[in-house]
Amino acid sequence: MAQTRRWVIGAGGVAALALLAGCTKLGTLNGLNNVTPGDGGTAHVAADVAYGSDPRQTLDVYAPEGVSRAPVIVFFYGGSWNSGRRQDYAFAAKALASRGFVVVVPDYRLVPQVRYPAFVEDGAAAVAWTVANIARYGGDPARIGVSGHSAGGYIAILLALDGRWLAAAGVPGAIKAGVGLAGPYDFYPFEAGGAAEAAFGQAPDPRQTQPISFARAEAPPLLLLTGDEDTTVKPRNATALAAALTALKSPVTVKTYPNIGHIGIILALSKPFRGKAPALADMTGFFHKTLG
Repeated sequence: MAQTRRWVIGAGGVAALALLAGCTKLGTLNGLNNVTPGDGGTAHVAADVAYGSDPRQTLDVYAPEGVSRAPVIVFFYGGSWNSGRRQDYAFAAKALASRGFVVVVPDYRLVPQVRYPAFVEDGAAAVAWTVANIARYGGDPARIGVSGHSAGGYIAILLALDGRWLAAAGVPGAIKAGVGLAGPYDFYPFEAGGAAEAAFGQAPDPRQTQPISFARAEAPPLLLLTGDEDTTVKPRNATALAAALTALKSPVTVKTYPNIGHIGIILALSKPFRGKAPALADMTGFFHKTLG
């Protein structure tokens, strides 16, 4: 209980407790962000933009006010590949935009409508849309990074490692850096009856669904963030992938936050909970260094 109280801030306390208990959606953080000052100077510059023909193939764009030729982050949210809405992650997009980035948040098709690799293909299509269109929103199409939490971290890091998807979308090499937050990168064999089996179990070669299978020397720089109390996507996913990349002399960094669980790491991007872990500072510092 004492640890929970340290997460509560001012007038947002009741909503925060409900959120932590799993009673509300992460979109609650969009309201809690208004309780404390901070992430100003940003604008929601595009909403409901189609990057494909399916209703789920839509995206939003956030940007610093008056920006020009800024570095870009495409952010994929989590949800076990079977849930999630881009609108609920405005708090993360605004936090990143306030640090000088144009931020693209796509929806993507979900299980059971689709199975692997459809959501990866959607991720690549969203990156391709970004290359073609982001200049009109103040972004630099030559400086694109990807990031994501949980299942979204899987999409981001797989796109950075396995070049087939960007090549098929017509934008090979478009990703210059990547940050994964509590992402699953080495999770085969799948738990029977679980979300991963539902999403990937029909793949002809399940090992080829794993980001670790595509570790390569020429991969873009990666930062893998995890929490030592994450029991949903265990930290070994990050350390195993990092070990594989390091053996190939590919640039990768792992940071493990103490006393942080699976949801805590994404909460830490929100103003009320930012003191729990420096995830935002680590992400944005890494992207400024790698994207320029």
